[in-house]
Amino acid sequence: MIATIRGTVAEKNIDSAVIETAAGLGYTVQMPASMLDHLPASGDVKLYTVMAVREDDVSLYGFPGWEELDMFKLLLTVNKVGPKVALSILSALTVDDLRFAILSEDAKAITKAPGVGNRVAAQIILSLKDKVDLQEAFESRSAVVAAQSGAGMSDAASEAVQALTALGYSGTEALKAVKSVEGAENMTVEEILKASLRFFV
Repeated sequence: MIATIRGTVAEKNIDSAVIETAAGLGYTVQMPASMLDHLPASGDVKLYTVMAVREDDVSLYGFPGWEELDMFKLLLTVNKVGPKVALSILSALTVDDLRFAILSEDAKAITKAPGVGNRVAAQIILSLKDKVDLQEAFESRSAVVAAQSGAGMSDAASEAVQALTALGYSGTEALKAVKSVEGAENMTVEEILKASLRFFV
């Protein structure tokens, strides 16, 4: 099993890159399009990989970090989600956005990925909701500083999320907005709602 690969980018394609190692071997690595765009044209790269072996095919899938690789593997545990669909999803959504979409049951956000319909999105949410950690979803570079160590959301915060979705915001947007409110655990629903609306300004 090839867990990581380090080398230079010898070639870029629509959904893959050829990574040439110091030993002179070139590996074709399938990647999400969004991650391919950020591969450097020169210099060393390191990718975290997983190999899929089928009767008529052996493919190597690569990602810039463990987080993306773990989400890819998690998606593959969902019925009717194969490597191509998983790559499509990770091309359309960041790992954090996908977590938020799953936690808030926002199927619409997941269907932004080409080839992913409502049925598959619903299956992903159903299968992974209990496997995605809320705290991890907020512990990211893109998350606001206020999203820190809290284990779960207070009842008031949960109600604020529901209120925002009733106003027309997606579940993903509502979760992000509420979690961006510093000190939300000590605030009323009205206070959280008022503060979280600043997230959209």
